[in-house]
Amino acid sequence: MDTQTITATKRGKSGTKDARRLRKQGQLPAIVYGHGEAPEMIALPYHEVEVALEHGTHLLKLDFGGKQDQYLIKDVQYDYLGTTPIHMDLARVGIHEVVEVSIPIELRGTPVGISDGGLLDQVMVDLEVRCLVTAIPESVRPNVAALGLGQSLHVRDLKLPDGVEAVNDGDDVVAVVRALAAAAEAPEEAEGEEGGAEPEIIGREKKEEESDSGD
Repeated sequence: MDTQTITATKRGKSGTKDARRLRKQGQLPAIVYGHGEAPEMIALPYHEVEVALEHGTHLLKLDFGGKQDQYLIKDVQYDYLGTTPIHMDLARVGIHEVVEVSIPIELRGTPVGISDGGLLDQVMVDLEVRCLVTAIPESVRPNVAALGLGQSLHVRDLKLPDGVEAVNDGDDVVAVVRALAAAAEAPEEAEGEEGGAEPEIIGREKKEEESDSGD
């Protein structure tokens, strides 16, 4: 797994105003914590962080305070559109430390059930795994080509690298091939119910009672 090296600088101020100023200067506000040491507020070059995130990086090697150490990306906060990073949380880790992280699930192949009128539904997009910090996989890429109509892929079916184990329950569904016809028939059956009952309007009875009492 590649580890991105980034030069970090210490920041002495905190708060929205200072964070906004840093971002205008092309810097990303961040905080480093863990291992019983005091939290440190730092700033990272925005472009380098963005490139690292786009490549699915979980570890950053920071050149900070005259030394280089590895840090685990614990959390990234984005703007209201969910596209631009505005803050990052980093945790101090050792190379022999076991961590739990979330990795993306990238489905491969076209299920045979598609030709039978099915639709592939990816229920789970990220998988929680436990492993050494130096062995975090970029993603898990299961092949779903063998899935027939009505069949599912579960967490227990995923093939993970040696030393990597899933935290999610083995029975959790990752993906399923659903029948399109069944999904389309459901609304029609609802519309065809006998009686054409008028939908209940919450609060109508109360309003009518108030109206009667006011006459």
